[in-house]
Amino acid sequence: MTYKTKIGLDENIVAAISYVGFWITGIIFLLIEPDNKFVRFHAMQSLLIFLPLSLIIFILGWIPYVGWIIADFLGFAALFFILVLVVMAYKGLMLKIPFVGSYAYKLIYQ
Repeated sequence: MTYKTKIGLDENIVAAISYVGFWITGIIFLLIEPDNKFVRFHAMQSLLIFLPLSLIIFILGWIPYVGWIIADFLGFAALFFILVLVVMAYKGLMLKIPFVGSYAYKLIYQ
């Protein structure tokens, strides 16, 4: 059973969208969904995963010669990772990524 959110969509759709925009949509949905813990969990996990990953990719891109290659491969891996997380959130599952997912769960549910 899915529940409606403040923006009028089902919670599994909003949780999936929270991963699509990397950490930016995570921040947006943390701000506009104060009551739905399922959406807040996925938004927090998106923020905690993709903000540091974005910074790492940005910094690696500045390394001469090989940095941009490593950053590209890491970026493609992040896109695949996003796809997996979007599908799991859309199915209504709470896929906890090791360490980050547990921390996001503690922040939202406790």
